[in-house]
This record gives sequence, structure tokens and C-alpha cells, in this order.
Amino acid sequence: MPVRLRKFIGTILILFIVILYSILATSIASAFLGASPWWVHLLYFLLSGLLWILPAMLIIKWMAGPIKK
Repeated sequence: MPVRLRKFIGTILILFIVILYSILATSIASAFLGASPWWVHLLYFLLSGLLWILPAMLIIKWMAGPIKK
């Protein structure tokens, strides 16, 4: 697969993941954290804000392609 096509597909996938993940994380927060203390909100949004990076790293690694020697 050409590098340009791989980067295009990866960019679209990352955008899709970020949009879907933000909707999901916000829905979970509004459904379950309404009456929680401030520190629970802080921990939830800290962890959920960092969690989307894991699938994004895999996509970026795939976009870079195999290492040619």
C-alpha cells in the first residue's frame, strides 16, 4: 500500500476514533458522574482524556509502515 494512502486512511481513522471516543466518554460521564465529588470527575476526565492515545498510537505506528533497512 502506498504511504500516502496509508497516511490518509490513518488520519481518517484517528478522526473517527477521537469523535466517537469523545461522545462515548461524555455520555458515560453525564450518565454516571452527575452527583460525584470533584475529585472523581478529575480522575475520570484525566484517565479518559489519556486513554484514546493508545489506539491512536497503534494507528500512527501502522501509518509509518514497516521499517526499511
